[in-house]
Amino acid sequence: MQKKTFKVLAPIPKRDGGQWWMRCGTAHTNKDDSINIYLDAVPRDLKFTLRELDEEDLRRREAYRASHSSELGPPPPGGYRIPTGEPDDAPSSGGDAPF
Repeated sequence: MQKKTFKVLAPIPKRDGGQWWMRCGTAHTNKDDSINIYLDAVPRDLKFTLRELDEEDLRRREAYRASHSSELGPPPPGGYRIPTGEPDDAPSSGGDAPF
């Protein structure tokens, strides 16, 4: 079975009576054909639809990944790099963060 990826879309009403579709998350299938949904925003009326990613979505995703993968380089062994906004050889902030 191939893992499918979906975009989560919600209809947003326009003032002129029409509607537009806002992307508000992503969903993935599991081995047992159940679907996990990850919402970035919750529609006010709690109505949304799942649409499988089409060719244009996949091309857009690959272009985004290709243009952003060189910013951080490959992840270190055993983990992921978290962007800090500072070069790797910059001194640390000194631990004076409020949290």
